[in-house]
Amino acid sequence: MSELFDDFKSIVLNERPLIDVRAPIEFKKGAFLNSFNLPIMSDEERHQVGICYKNRGNAKAIELGHELVSGDIKEQRVKSWCDFMDANPDALLYCFRGGQRSKIAQEWLHEQGREILRLKGGYKAFRGYLLGELENTLKEFKPIILGGRTGSGKTIELKKMKNAVDIEALANHRGSAFGQKITPQASQIDFENNFTYKLIQKVEEGFGTLVFEDEGKHVGTLFMPDSFITATSEAPLVILERPFDERVEITLNEYVVEAQRAYERNTPYDAFASWQQSIESAMHRIKRRLGDQRYREVSTLFKNAVEEQKRNGSFELYRDWTTYLLQEYYDPMYDYQIQKRSDRVTFRGTAAKVKEYIEEFS
Repeated sequence: MSELFDDFKSIVLNERPLIDVRAPIEFKKGAFLNSFNLPIMSDEERHQVGICYKNRGNAKAIELGHELVSGDIKEQRVKSWCDFMDANPDALLYCFRGGQRSKIAQEWLHEQGREILRLKGGYKAFRGYLLGELENTLKEFKPIILGGRTGSGKTIELKKMKNAVDIEALANHRGSAFGQKITPQASQIDFENNFTYKLIQKVEEGFGTLVFEDEGKHVGTLFMPDSFITATSEAPLVILERPFDERVEITLNEYVVEAQRAYERNTPYDAFASWQQSIESAMHRIKRRLGDQRYREVSTLFKNAVEEQKRNGSFELYRDWTTYLLQEYYDPMYDYQIQKRSDRVTFRGTAAKVKEYIEEFS
């Protein structure tokens, strides 16, 4: 009855749903793609059992756990697992080390006539597998880095490529000073796990070359694994070029139009004010790099655009603000950074030409 499952690669390739019975506080620190937290114990219950374990030993701790999770509480938690299994017949079960909590959950389900496999070694073993596979998978493909100025549409083009990994999507961040989204970023552990999932899946699909956007070491609050930075440090750099007026439109759409829509979908209070505050906070973060005068100028342009939108719903003045940001902040910074890596640039061109080049390279 206490059957175990340890084919971790099949979990990745099939994106199998997982029941995580750890406490919520553990789940928030890190979990896996398609894992759902249906804890056997709440944070407080786990805390009490932990104290009991330290003071009175394992047997008394287990006894206390059964006392805390009994009756209606136990019934509700078992029902939540059964409901999940009904919706996901191929679900697997895990706790931290694949020990007592997942085994007890498995036994309780068995009492209800339900059978489920649990991960051998639990979270710790699967996490260890992914960390090892990150190192191994990085040796299985040749990387290409897609660069280009802000607004050149790198992410747009990346999404069209089957052999690309969209790091910004995994990180839930646009990778710039104004890249923060309304929904929070994943934990560092979640990001690493999901990133490794993607690499394993792409290599399994047979891609010998993978394309990544030029992100640097950090994407918002998250950082790229050191092994990935090392593996891509000498990778060919392909530069996507786009006319300046198109870059303005792409940036305007991303920073203003689509961002406001996202706030409207996800903010229960004043969505526009929240979006405005997020942009003002981003401008303040780059104040030192801009200098006082340019900071005042870009702030004034943004203020004028906001007032114009409030008056007649027009986005027109945001073009002045976006143009200023590109010319005075993003482009000089990009030129400086790309100059330091000019020896790695193997191609420059339009979206169509870049696509053609990468296909030939691959």
